[in-house]
Amino acid sequence: MRCEPQALTLVRPLGVRAPVAWLLDARAAGFDEAALRAWARAECAKSGAPYASRSYAYPYAVIVGHAAAVGVDIERVESCSMLFADLICTPSERVRLIADDDRLDDHLTNLWSSKEALAKGLGDALDYHPARLESPTSWPGGCAGAWRGSALRAPAGYCAWLCWHAAQSGS
Repeated sequence: MRCEPQALTLVRPLGVRAPVAWLLDARAAGFDEAALRAWARAECAKSGAPYASRSYAYPYAVIVGHAAAVGVDIERVESCSMLFADLICTPSERVRLIADDDRLDDHLTNLWSSKEALAKGLGDALDYHPARLESPTSWPGGCAGAWRGSALRAPAGYCAWLCWHAAQSGS
């Protein structure tokens, strides 16, 4: 069975042209996790874009190709603890957290996903410690210098982020 990727839209359009991120659904294609990963790699290669990024949270993958540096991430929203917050939050992000907030899991997963997308766009995601990387969730107007970031409309129970360098691409 062959299934086509679906375009994901930005949660908050930034008034600039953004790269198109694509959602791949393994269930619709009848794929297991290994086949989903192979499909995502093949779709990225097929794009021919000089920069590409992909992320997996089975049964989904999100991929993006762009003319400049780009990063994408998708995560399943799961239970998060304040210990996780201590590991990933900058001091200013930590101050804004409310431990008994009923949306804490969504908030922390979004922080993590946005930082992961940005770290991928900046280069090797393993080079960036999340507690020292300010989240795109708090960027005024979704911009930080030449970088842009926005949440993507992900399937229910998931969150996804896209970050890209705009100066080189005119967007």
